[in-house]
Amino acid sequence: MITLEDIKKNPEVQQLILGSQEELNAMGYTEHSFRHIGIVSNRAGAVLEALGYDERRVELAKIAGYLHDIGNCVNRIDHAHSGAILAYQILKDMGMDAKERTEIMMAIGNHDEKTGTAVSDISAALILADKSDVHRERVVNTNLSTFDKHDKVNYAVTNSNFTISKENRKVILDLTIDTEISPVLDYFEIFMDRTMMSKHAAKFLNIWFELIINDTKLL
Repeated sequence: MITLEDIKKNPEVQQLILGSQEELNAMGYTEHSFRHIGIVSNRAGAVLEALGYDERRVELAKIAGYLHDIGNCVNRIDHAHSGAILAYQILKDMGMDAKERTEIMMAIGNHDEKTGTAVSDISAALILADKSDVHRERVVNTNLSTFDKHDKVNYAVTNSNFTISKENRKVILDLTIDTEISPVLDYFEIFMDRTMMSKHAAKFLNIWFELIINDTKLL
């Protein structure tokens, strides 16, 4: 069976990741490369593992997390859809079972808040993992004077903790935001759609999504 380690060693995957970040750098976007996909892969797997899913299901969630942003190499617009198709073909070429690669395609194709929603346990875990990665380390632009609102909000997040409570059946995103850089209200202006998508993804898994900012529970 194809594993995450097999995916990481695939030169085609590596080049798509590098190409995706190169394109996003040119557009002035935040980091979507190895740091981000590593975090998303780990968190997606951790969500299903904590909820008692079997080892293979956890592995598929990790693979979906690692591949979810390769569509940015085609174009930022509809990157979820193009990435899903790219991932399906790569996994097919690697010999992955048709049912498994279809599951991963579904998850990747539904991870963007503009066009997607939770359609499976893997897609729900991917959404929760992807939308939780808010942190100043994602800001590629080093010139603070040219920050747009996305840069400011991400850069203002000095600490980001994502935890899963199996006992209370909830996932918790706990953020520390430096309000001298960006007010908390700007976070919601930019990330409200992502926050609501995370809430619905958690509901799909029969758990609760909790958001804490600066020690205040907001959701």
